[in-house]
Amino acid sequence: MDVDAQPTMEETILVGDDLMMGPPSPLIPPEISSHVLEGVDLCDGILRNLFLCLQINDIEPFCQDEIALYRQCAEKRDKELRQRLQDSERKLGMSMPSQEAKERSTQLESEVTLLERRLILASGTEGVEGFRERWSLHGRLTDTKKRLEALKQGMENRDKNEIVPDSNTKRRWFFW
Repeated sequence: MDVDAQPTMEETILVGDDLMMGPPSPLIPPEISSHVLEGVDLCDGILRNLFLCLQINDIEPFCQDEIALYRQCAEKRDKELRQRLQDSERKLGMSMPSQEAKERSTQLESEVTLLERRLILASGTEGVEGFRERWSLHGRLTDTKKRLEALKQGMENRDKNEIVPDSNTKRRWFFW
């Protein structure tokens, strides 16, 4: 083996922008936040350690472990929150009075339309700020669409589970 041989893989140094990989953290509506957030590790201790490291060292290359730990924790947290948001919307669709569920569906559809329009407008913003705005809007739009879909699934499940008398079925009052 050659002593002067260099490893073929380069070491990657993480920076703060590496935390913007994947979708942004989901926004939790206040009316369902209490049970969606219950028991979820919010990564606040790890984030505090990351900020402390950055404050002490002043540059990101000395905080690689903290950045990696926070990114891993945030990805796990966001995945769990997204699943809980969708589950919550599905349950709301099944349990809310029909009229309220329809109003919530209309509200979410309006929010989707607004986010789509804002995303189109953001496409004209250049540079890093434009990228960050589009990244954030795209994440919110995707999450809102999935919440709307889950709400509608819940509404459909409720409708299927409600007993609807069949006009072809005659009720037998006596047995032979």
